[in-house]
Amino acid sequence: MIGVKITGRLIAAARALVGVPQDDFAAVAGLTPVEMQHLEASGSARVTNVDQLVAIARALDYYGVVVIEEGEGMGAGVRLKFSRTDVLQITRLESEGGAIGADDSP
Repeated sequence: MIGVKITGRLIAAARALVGVPQDDFAAVAGLTPVEMQHLEASGSARVTNVDQLVAIARALDYYGVVVIEEGEGMGAGVRLKFSRTDVLQITRLESEGGAIGADDSP
């Protein structure tokens, strides 16, 4: 993830894709809302602070977002790790209830 060029625009695009407010994304990343505002306000400028990159990677992973690197004449972008069908299935399984425990059977 750290090798990928992360910019404020990509962060904002990722948040928009999953419909997450800036403050919530910042909380999952472990950043302050002000830090998140500054990162997104930087636009196309590359995020170079390693701690911030690790924090952004954590939030992207949490929300199931993948950054697509720039290449083949196309710009960078974001997409979901899971298809809409996968997300619906995961949501259904998580909402079934029941005892909470390890998923592994002996």
